[in-house]
Amino acid sequence: MKHRAHIDGDVTITGFFPLNTLGKDHSKSKDSRQEEHTPIFKNYQFVLALVFAIEEINKNPYLLYNLTLGVDIYDVEFRAWTIFKNPFIWLFGEYKIPNYSCMRERRSIAVLTGPSGITSDQIGTLLGLYRFPQFTFGPFDHALSDHNKFPALYQMVPQDTSITRVMVSLLLHFSWNWVGLLTSQDENGSWFLAELKEEMAKNRLCLAYEVVISSQSMSHIFKVMAVYNEINKASASVLIIYGDKDSLIFIIMSLERILIQGKVCVMNSEWDFTMKTRYFMLGSLHVPLIFIHHHEDVSGFIDFVKAVNPSKYPEDFFLAWLWFLTFNCSDAESDCVTWDNCAHDASLEWLPGHIFDMTMSGHSYNIYNAVYTVAQALHEMLLHQTEVQMMGNSKGALPSPAQLHLFLNNNQFYNPAEDHIIWDEKRKLEPEYDILNIWNFPEGLELAVKIGKFSPYALHGNQLSLSEDMVQWGIGTTENPYSICSESCGPGFRKSPQEEKATCCFDCTPCPENEIANGTDMEHCVKCPDHQYANIQRNQCLLKAASFLAFGDTLGIVLACMALCFSMLTVVVLGVFVKHKDSAIVKANNRTLSYILLISLIFCFLCSLLFLGHPNTVTCILQQMTFGILFTVAVSTVLAKTVTVVLAFKATSPGRMMRWLLVSGAPNFIIPICTLIQVMLCALWMGTSPPFIDTDAHSEHGHIIILCNKGSLTAFYCVLGYLSSLALASFTVAFLARNLPDTFNEAKFLTFSMLVFCSVWLTFLPVYHSAKGKVMVAVEVFSILASGAGLLGCIFAPKCYIIFLMPNKNSLHGFRDKRHCTRNMHAYD
Repeated sequence: MKHRAHIDGDVTITGFFPLNTLGKDHSKSKDSRQEEHTPIFKNYQFVLALVFAIEEINKNPYLLYNLTLGVDIYDVEFRAWTIFKNPFIWLFGEYKIPNYSCMRERRSIAVLTGPSGITSDQIGTLLGLYRFPQFTFGPFDHALSDHNKFPALYQMVPQDTSITRVMVSLLLHFSWNWVGLLTSQDENGSWFLAELKEEMAKNRLCLAYEVVISSQSMSHIFKVMAVYNEINKASASVLIIYGDKDSLIFIIMSLERILIQGKVCVMNSEWDFTMKTRYFMLGSLHVPLIFIHHHEDVSGFIDFVKAVNPSKYPEDFFLAWLWFLTFNCSDAESDCVTWDNCAHDASLEWLPGHIFDMTMSGHSYNIYNAVYTVAQALHEMLLHQTEVQMMGNSKGALPSPAQLHLFLNNNQFYNPAEDHIIWDEKRKLEPEYDILNIWNFPEGLELAVKIGKFSPYALHGNQLSLSEDMVQWGIGTTENPYSICSESCGPGFRKSPQEEKATCCFDCTPCPENEIANGTDMEHCVKCPDHQYANIQRNQCLLKAASFLAFGDTLGIVLACMALCFSMLTVVVLGVFVKHKDSAIVKANNRTLSYILLISLIFCFLCSLLFLGHPNTVTCILQQMTFGILFTVAVSTVLAKTVTVVLAFKATSPGRMMRWLLVSGAPNFIIPICTLIQVMLCALWMGTSPPFIDTDAHSEHGHIIILCNKGSLTAFYCVLGYLSSLALASFTVAFLARNLPDTFNEAKFLTFSMLVFCSVWLTFLPVYHSAKGKVMVAVEVFSILASGAGLLGCIFAPKCYIIFLMPNKNSLHGFRDKRHCTRNMHAYD
């Protein structure tokens, strides 16, 4: 019974805390070695938090009135059945005869256990038999929330409902999307794994691997090596560790000895780093980021700790032992403990921070709240007893622990730190989290520094606050760690998943033509609207420039100049023919038809200018009408000239019909008749589906081509087909009359002109349909100019050659049969 701490009171609160570890005394011989207790200095703060809360409550005149609280504190050995040793002593007075009590009176009203869930589980099984209120101050354990198994157990810590959100927020903050997971094989680990996977999937984060272990399996070296290989071979440089110290201590202490290099660990609770041989060495496994529940500072606690000494609490065996080991208070001659040998101003404040922390830890804060919870429930119970007059005064019958349960349910209050404590599971507030970073430079410092906070009550996007400049990643490391499976796809690229791999592993594929990706890691490229186009980098849509065959373009200038030159040349030829209208070469070939043909060719050349410049409704309609009608006039004139040649030679044969047709001027009616038919076709075209302004946004990159849509392609090909039939008829008649004897017979020239005309338009069709944009318009303009130039050159060039260079042939002298020639000339005229 001497290995305990005790403060007397009317009722007491008992604490079972892990205050010692067992080890061998290696200074003695092998045979005489015995197990010796080594104090865990940091855990002694649990005792101080309990005593501090008790003293605050006892000094409070408004709480418990004349009833005082006391303390009984026992050490818990974390070894098999010996974990029950001190609980048996507390319950029965000894531990060798269970269920037999040699204690006359027990004043305990509640029990505190923790922080290990395993310890609370095993002690809770015992306490549940007696319905003894048990408060656990360790991390929330799903196994302990079974009220059927643990009807008298209360967990001080709320469930970590938002721990996965906290960790995912941290991963997103540092752009870590490829992480590993190490968790315990228990109910807590299973819950966390499911929740983490769901939260990571929402934010498109991936697990590179998941290692689920049990403490029993880690006793085998082969299992340790398998876990080591799994973690070390992975490309993920961030490792999430979830579980309590007791579940994972074996694997952590094993792995840190074999140096897992470059792995940044993110953990869910503050571990006792003094139990480890070495952390944070360069290249070793290190734990820089730890999440703990946020709690308010308790006023007066640090001053209380500074004033603690064995003289003040003489029944605290653990404090005396700690003082003896820390301040060397033994007498050198007698080897007895005497406080006179200690420094009179000695204080726990003298201990290094990594040995004993003066600031109240999260576990100690839970103990503080547990004591106030018991006090509040006990206060309510005393008030109730007073009302029903079940006790005459506060010194009467002591309250029963089993009765306390009725007043614990739905209990809520504000503690002295103004923190709202709620016991209703459904109404408990989500916890806030502090983010700690372990500073270990210089080596051995092991100082936990708060670098950030997560509040689920803040606005979305502002829930996580972090000071990156305060983070110490490890010795020799200044930059933030990097943990991704694939490099981010920048603007202009989309993510392409890799087969049989996680979604975080992908290739970057350039966006197709006219599609963009203006963000990072985009799943799909976005197609630009029709009036826009993608730039070369495929990260921005630009407005397309209007494009048409303008007069200012090089091609437009060339075609316009050609049209004007051919028009001027035709005018010159017409002037020459008018000037030499009485010459034999002009008269012999029906000069009226020659004039009509030349005038129609002038307008044919000029009509090509309608195809240049910005299209509008008027020009779109005039383009096709003028082209169809003017070329019909020209081709029908050629047909009339060809028919005239044939009739002129046939008129010399017996029969009056041919001569009558020639003399009556019947060939001249070919022109109006053929032209009228073409006009009717054009009128039908304009009346049903006339040409209109259209745009082509796809043929030319970066441009919207403004062009004239034919409206009805059928009507367009009917007009062109009719024109082609006239040309074919002219070619056929001219070809048959090519060998008729006469010096001024132009049938051969008409044949060649029609051959050129037909060749141009036969070539036009496939070229026109394969061309796009401006080129398509240019092909049509060029075909008009080429066919017109073919007519002009083939028919009139030989005549001009005779007029200018061979005037002796432009005469009626020298022919053998003058009468015959004269008769023929008068017939042509």
